[in-house]
Order: sequence, then structure tokens, then C-alpha cells
Amino acid sequence: MSRAADAGRTAMERSRARVLDYARRVRARETILGYWVIIDSPVSTERLARVGYDYVCFDAQHGLLDYKGILSGMQAIDAGGESVGMVRVGANEPFLIGQALDAGAAGIIVPLVNTAEDAARAVSYAKYGPEGIRSYGPMRSQLRIGPDPADANQATVVLAMIETPQGLENVEAIAATPGIDGLYIGPSDLRLAVGGATSTDPEVDDVFEAAVERILAAAEAAGIAAGFHTPSGDVAAKRLGQGFTLATVSSDLVHLEQAASAHLRAARGES
Repeated sequence: MSRAADAGRTAMERSRARVLDYARRVRARETILGYWVIIDSPVSTERLARVGYDYVCFDAQHGLLDYKGILSGMQAIDAGGESVGMVRVGANEPFLIGQALDAGAAGIIVPLVNTAEDAARAVSYAKYGPEGIRSYGPMRSQLRIGPDPADANQATVVLAMIETPQGLENVEAIAATPGIDGLYIGPSDLRLAVGGATSTDPEVDDVFEAAVERILAAAEAAGIAAGFHTPSGDVAAKRLGQGFTLATVSSDLVHLEQAASAHLRAARGES
């Protein structure tokens, strides 16, 4: 075997080991920290993948990325070599979930999971038979997971978003769904779901925090990860201290604007 081929095989083995360890840590309820990508910019994603976050998640629901953007982003994460790639899929649909995983995602975050049946469908779409109905076409995901379908199933993380009144009402059943590895709070939608007039409405702080505690308790009772999307590292630390095991910090687009604004104020001598 040539030196180049051996180097490629070693890189593949390292990538597979990283993904398997990530899945193990999520399921063991270890502390997991991630970052959110909205912009279709592989160069900046590669930089972010070198920072030290456990995962970098592409937002295919509200982000500015199409499939090619996600695919390029996954390649950038591989080049960064420190993180794994996740995708918040656009919907709980087999094509979208399969496509994200084929691109090389280590797992998916599924929005608008309202019932245990929704959760079971998400799991089935993410897993090869006999555990699910995912079509076998591993594409570049085979570089890190597989080609054995059982290995791919073991390495694939599935998180269910709780962000609607119905999802909150059924959260215990959702958490208990076989194959669901964690619950993930979308705080903006959850705040609206509990009666907020806006996604940041302080008038519903108490009822919002009660909902957060219920979701956290459901995850703990089921022995699965409890995730939270946060606007900053400080808030992520607070939620981890509360008992959450997984937290995402803000996003590239938000931080780009914040950093540029801060430097402009400094240059102008403004406070």
C-alpha cells in the first residue's frame, strides 16, 4: 500500500473513531458543546471546526445552506479535524434526513417533534433496516461510518426538538421513544408555545422555565441527553449547570454581526 493510501486510511479511521466516540458521549450524558452554522461558507466552517467544539451543526431549516452547502461544510469539518458535523434538518422527512446523513452528518436534530409517533418516525428515517427504513446509499458518509449498516446505526445520533405546545404535552412519551438519543430545546419557539407574545417575551419567564424543567426532567428520567440552543457561552454554561448535557452556542451569522459592530463602536470611541 502506498504512503498516500495509508495516510488516507488512517484519516478515515480517525474520523470514524471521532464519530463513534461522539455518539457514545451523547448517550452517556457527558457534556457536549456545539456551534451553529447558518452561512454557506466552507472556509469559515473549517476554522470553526478547529476551535474545539464537539460538533458543528448546519441549520437546514432556517439557515442559508442548500444541500451542496451542507456537503461542502461537512468536507470543511473533516479538514478542520476537531469536530463532528450535525444537521438540523428542514423537516421530519425521510429524504431530508437520509440526505443529511449521506452527506456525512454524525447525527440529526429533528424539528417540530410533537408526539412519540413523530419521534419513532425520525428514528426510522435515520436508521438502516431492520431498525429503520433509511435507504442504503451511504455516499461520503461511508468515509466515517459503515459500510456495515449496523455500525452506521450505532454511530448515528438522533435528537428531537421540543418546541410546540403538543411536543411539550407529550415530552415524556417522546423521551421514552426507542432510538431517540436526546431532547433539544428550541427556546424561541418554546417561548411562543407557552404563550409569549414574542420569542423573547419576559412576561412568560416563569412558565417558560417551568417548561424547560419539565423537558429536562423527561430527558433525565429516560436516561437520554438534554440539549439547549443558547445565545452565548455564558448562557450555555448556565444551562449545563442546570443539568443539561448538551448545548449549542449562538451562530456564525450572529457572531459575525456582533464582532463587526463591537469593533465599529470601538473605532468610533463609543461605549
